[in-house]
Amino acid sequence: METYATALSYAIPGFIILILIEYFIGRYIGVVTNQGMDTISSISSGITNTLKNLIGLTIIIVSYEWMVNHLALIQIKSTVLTYVLTFIGLDFAGYWSHRFNHTINVFWNRHIIHHSSEEFNLACALRQNVSAIVSIYFFLYIPIALIGIPAHIVAFIAPIHFFAQFWYHTKLINKMGILEYIIVTPSHHRVHHAINTEYLDKNYSEIFIIWDKIFGTFQEELPEKPPVYGVKKPVNTWNPFLINFMHFWGILKDAWRTKNWLDKIKIWFMPTGWRPEDIKEKYLILVTTNPYNRKKYETNNSLLLKLWSWTQLVITITLMYHLLISVGDLEFTQILYYAAFLAISIFAYTSLMDKHNIALYAEIVKTLLGAYFIKLYSGWFYIDTLFSRGTYIIGIYIVASLLFSIYFQFFEKNN
Repeated sequence: METYATALSYAIPGFIILILIEYFIGRYIGVVTNQGMDTISSISSGITNTLKNLIGLTIIIVSYEWMVNHLALIQIKSTVLTYVLTFIGLDFAGYWSHRFNHTINVFWNRHIIHHSSEEFNLACALRQNVSAIVSIYFFLYIPIALIGIPAHIVAFIAPIHFFAQFWYHTKLINKMGILEYIIVTPSHHRVHHAINTEYLDKNYSEIFIIWDKIFGTFQEELPEKPPVYGVKKPVNTWNPFLINFMHFWGILKDAWRTKNWLDKIKIWFMPTGWRPEDIKEKYLILVTTNPYNRKKYETNNSLLLKLWSWTQLVITITLMYHLLISVGDLEFTQILYYAAFLAISIFAYTSLMDKHNIALYAEIVKTLLGAYFIKLYSGWFYIDTLFSRGTYIIGIYIVASLLFSIYFQFFEKNN
């Protein structure tokens, strides 16, 4: 946990700097890369995923260490080639897990958050799930386990492989010549994120584009078909928690409503979007058929609400950073409490961005929790050791957050 937190404490500033660079370059050359509320939602989603990983909210059915200890046919030495083979093996596994997430109904719930943005930028790369609680793709690592790739090498390469997928979420880089035939480029990944008919279910590769070409899922970006981003059933919310579970909730409702007992089971494992015949027309779901005519989700928030939403995001990032650098000094219960506070805070302010009534209730819960934690630990998780009056400032923020929510709920919402 401490190693993960330390790595993120270095990575997060880098991500933020790159997002800002993309934004300013986009403005300079006249390309709209970011929409304010969408960017806040994207970064907030990344924070929720970080919190999930930090508290270890994942059930591992079979660990890689167990597989390599019990399945390895040979013992491979740690050489440069070993690290290269590990990277290739993880990329192969990544292609198939990515493809399964797109094409099997229930597994789409693990990935919908990443595609939910109607923009395509570096911030949307941070849209990672909190809904994938069970690690189900362990079997994809059997090939590298069989050749005895040590677990510590997999643990070293895995985050490098993951972070290497960040850079190509951008509209600012055009086709890249010979690299288009070797690695996943922004052009390839724009296709993957698009809902145009020509682009659906294409380009699953994560680093090496060859997997799509081998398995028949490659599609080049076409100049006459500009990508339209998002999902075919628009999520219509800025709240990452709602996005994370809305597809699962939809399947659950369909499974309950259908009279066909076979369909109650089949719906979970059919191709993504499949619905039983007896409920298709009775319970209609709007699906985008012409992406070029689709209007993006917009809540027309006031300037004050936009500024307050950005303020909430900056404060949340700051508090998360404090949590990351304090992990070594906190007990697990304290880490859990801190993560819960931040999660509820994100739920509250993104619901407020949606102008949803539940925002105020979430804010009240956040206020009560904040007051309780300050009383319980005689301060805000030892923040006063980093700078004086830190708890006092946190207290002011918690009260101000509640007051702003009351204002937006009762005085601005109807306007």
